[in-house]
Amino acid sequence: MAGKVRNIVVEELVRTPVEMQQVELVERKGIGHPDSIADGIAEAVSRALSREYMKRYGIILHHNTDQVEVVGGRAYPQFGGGEVIKPIYILLSGRAVEMVDREFFPVHEVALKAAKDYLRKAVRHLDLEHHVVIDSRIGQGSVDLVGVFNKAKKNPIPLANDTSFGVGYAPPLSETERIVLETEKYLNSDEFKKKYPAVGEDIKVMGLRKGDEIDLTIAAAIVDSEVDNPPDDYMAVKEAIYEAAKEIVESHTERPTNIYVNTADDPKEGIYYITVTGTSAEAGDDGSVGRGNRVNGLITPNRHMSMEAAAGKNPVSHVGKIYNILSMLIANDIAEQVEGVEEVYVRILSQIGKPIDEPLVASVQIIPKKGYSIDVLQKPAYEIADEWLANITKIQKMILEDKINVF
Repeated sequence: MAGKVRNIVVEELVRTPVEMQQVELVERKGIGHPDSIADGIAEAVSRALSREYMKRYGIILHHNTDQVEVVGGRAYPQFGGGEVIKPIYILLSGRAVEMVDREFFPVHEVALKAAKDYLRKAVRHLDLEHHVVIDSRIGQGSVDLVGVFNKAKKNPIPLANDTSFGVGYAPPLSETERIVLETEKYLNSDEFKKKYPAVGEDIKVMGLRKGDEIDLTIAAAIVDSEVDNPPDDYMAVKEAIYEAAKEIVESHTERPTNIYVNTADDPKEGIYYITVTGTSAEAGDDGSVGRGNRVNGLITPNRHMSMEAAAGKNPVSHVGKIYNILSMLIANDIAEQVEGVEEVYVRILSQIGKPIDEPLVASVQIIPKKGYSIDVLQKPAYEIADEWLANITKIQKMILEDKINVF
């Protein structure tokens, strides 16, 4: 709302920019990693519930589905095709409104369908009938719809349902961050999978930059039914992964880069990273919401980060989701629109029960480029943050239109 005086603080940050630091670590857990599966299902369920609430009632009712557990199964992979002997167990929990004016809303049906639809797209070789069991234990809630509408009318800006903070930074990606993100995305793209269907979706990419040299370590689950001959077929797939990563690297940096693929393989001992389904969740690896990528798709220990699990939180009033996205958007706009910004970090803190457009503080910390003073950067940075806070409800629309990813 225009005219509000918000608690926005813009200050200079004195630290070495990431690209100039001697050591940089970056990680991305691919879409088939157990933690990413948990994130993806949690978010798919939240968005499905939100859309169905909107369709029936014209408003998104309260829910949080950010409690998803992936419990690893057991499999016997072998070249030419193995089997899953104990299915992966997926528990959906959290809370959602199930009774609306004494009318039943099918929370579990919507949630289970969303989870299955997501898994079909995310893990191609996963047989939903035999490889996985999905159990919905989402807790119940009830509302008086008239009361909800009256509350919304009285408070057009939602009230924060938690005291927590979100974090964002820009420029969005360093060279190493870009390489890690783009490598996983390409290896899990339709384009690459059509050429090499043996590459599963559980792909983890770890980047290390030490000085000017980058080490890229890739762990990629190979689908056993797509490779018949251990030495030849498997090694050909590994080589394809290497070449694809090399192409990504060369398009983003001139720094010398070492690329390693499935380093735990030991062909002499018959050890290869093969799976039946394309995810290590089949073999006892567990997953939980919030243990993986942040809202920008990466895990970046060289940057400020929030530990909030954004996936599955409701897009209306849960600042654990909204403020992480908002911080990223504010930081991006400041970096792009304000001349003289080397790096910018944004942290926004809510206070439970207060309007989400009035945070307890919105902290904007800027590393100025050489020759620029923080004095000339403060006003435009403040205005960008203030504008985004005034239009914070746009984020809900962006989420439901699938314009924003949260992991």
